[in-house]
Amino acid sequence: MSDLLLEPRIVRMPEFGPGSWLNTNQTTISKSQLREHVVLLDFWDYTCINCIRTLPYLTRWHERYHDKGLIVIGVHAPEFKFGQIQTQLEAALHEYQITYPILLDNNYETWSRFANKAWPTKYLIDGQGYIRFRRQGEGYYRETEEAIQVLLKQQSPDLALPDVLPPLREEDAPGAVCYRPTPELYAGYQGGGLFGGALGNPDGYQPQSPVFYDMPPGKERQEGQFYVSGVWQAWPEALAFAGQSGGQVVLPYRAATVNAVLSPSADMVEVALDLRPSATDPLIFVQQDGRFLTPHIAGADVEFAANGQSYVRVNRPRLYQLVRNPRYAAHDLTLTFAAPGLALYAFTFTTCITPTPAANHPNAIRTK
Repeated sequence: MSDLLLEPRIVRMPEFGPGSWLNTNQTTISKSQLREHVVLLDFWDYTCINCIRTLPYLTRWHERYHDKGLIVIGVHAPEFKFGQIQTQLEAALHEYQITYPILLDNNYETWSRFANKAWPTKYLIDGQGYIRFRRQGEGYYRETEEAIQVLLKQQSPDLALPDVLPPLREEDAPGAVCYRPTPELYAGYQGGGLFGGALGNPDGYQPQSPVFYDMPPGKERQEGQFYVSGVWQAWPEALAFAGQSGGQVVLPYRAATVNAVLSPSADMVEVALDLRPSATDPLIFVQQDGRFLTPHIAGADVEFAANGQSYVRVNRPRLYQLVRNPRYAAHDLTLTFAAPGLALYAFTFTTCITPTPAANHPNAIRTK
């Protein structure tokens, strides 16, 4: 990568805002402490699918270049309120084996100082404190690592560096195909966008008290919304099942994989104190196109009962992978909530698959 592809030395990085630091013995890190180092700064959220897909590269770069002058720092700006709870983030750091320093940016102070706009966004800062490279969204892995190497060489011209990592997933390789998926859908009545959440039932959101919903007929259900039956309580960020069992969510979608942000409860006090009514994890049963899943299409978080029923255990608020289809297509996903209090926050989708003749499909787009 040529130096000319880096941003000029014009904008200096701001100081970090206040917040707790994890994975470090220091109570705070200042930009003066980072001088003479190349810094890779990653704004992320532990429930963001694009952030999660970026993490394997970040952890590998930390391993490869930490002793060569690179400092990786994650700035965790939570999308949902439960992401402000330190124990929940600590569980995510353990799950994803993240060992580099993490700043809890619960009030978006650092986010605002960088004028950041999205999760994930990566910034590279040179040894003199200038922002030299930035990329928004997942992808750009090869050029990001090339930029890391250029900046390290600027600091230490004689530094020996390894070859750039090969793609860590087949769908990251050149020639992989991505499609336009169903957009991210929020379940709470104040969910993303100007018009709140994506509940498609004619009754809409009624936050004052639990509401009994009837499932609309299939011909009335459309992609870009989800639909429920049973008793549900609307929360600003979530829709929580308020019955005893059998509440259903039906999601028409178009993608390869489906992920859902789920929690045992939408009540932050209950989540923070882990006040579950039962010692066992509540279950959500998962079906696609009217049938329980098979191992061939089951997401990473799906388990199977002896009778073949597919389900997920919702043990804490996080992102759960429900379905992992080998191809991009349209389907109906049905979730059956088997315990009261279970909360749905959002659905997210991925569509990148390994190269096939379908690359000429009208919905196909280039990989980054």
